[in-house]
Amino acid sequence: MANLKEIRNRITSVSSTMQITSAMKMVSAAKLKKAQDAITAMRPYAEKLTELLQDLSATLDGEVGGDYTTQREVKKVLLVAITSNRGLCGAFNSNVIKEVKNRSEFYAGKQVDVFPIGKKGNDVLSKTFKVHGHHNAIFDHLTFENVAGIADNLTEKFLSGEYDRIELIYNQFKNAATQIVQTEQFLPLAPIKSDTAVSTGDYIFEPSKEEIVLTLIPKSLKTQLYKGIRDSFASEHGARMTAMHKATDNATELRNQLKLTYNKARQAAITNEILEIVGGAEALNG
Repeated sequence: MANLKEIRNRITSVSSTMQITSAMKMVSAAKLKKAQDAITAMRPYAEKLTELLQDLSATLDGEVGGDYTTQREVKKVLLVAITSNRGLCGAFNSNVIKEVKNRSEFYAGKQVDVFPIGKKGNDVLSKTFKVHGHHNAIFDHLTFENVAGIADNLTEKFLSGEYDRIELIYNQFKNAATQIVQTEQFLPLAPIKSDTAVSTGDYIFEPSKEEIVLTLIPKSLKTQLYKGIRDSFASEHGARMTAMHKATDNATELRNQLKLTYNKARQAAITNEILEIVGGAEALNG
């Protein structure tokens, strides 16, 4: 059994760790509220924009979308991996990295490159994939304008023929304890399939429907990427808050066990001292 000093040192160390994890949990909880409000407020807009684009496209004849919908033979694939800049958030980053590797196996025999957004994903994936720089600073100023620049970059890579398919991989926020890894096709735009008849009502379109669709597509792509990053940002804080909550609980349990061990060892030491004193006194009397 460890001596009393070693146990005291361990109790002090575990208590310090518990204070750190508890503080990180509270910080993540505060950031989560803001991030959750942002993604919750944005989802209706993103969904309505997609619905509007689908309704307009469904009423048009022939191929709509121009170069954005061009279906080429898939030879070169770009995977946009959205992770975080920091760790201590459970399996948040590893789940995205695992999904990137799964998609790479799915496209076996084809060129698969990675476009990392987030330091953790870049650090790991750069060892096994060809990566296109890093985009870690986006989380310092997460605005639609900054994300729009990245979306334009991705769009240009597809339109120029550098890649035949681009996919987004990120954690979708469900609640603080649950994040769902999503893989979405970014480009080319997937063909719109509707089982129900679409009616846009008796509207006069100015300019034409075709021009409106071609104007909405770039905006829709930027919104899709922004929503994915916002989802991932909220998921990160939810995952970190949950991980730090569990870490605090584990540290509390370990500290209580160490205190019990310390008290037992201290009681045993006191008992031994008493026995030695009594034994010595008896030896003198004898």
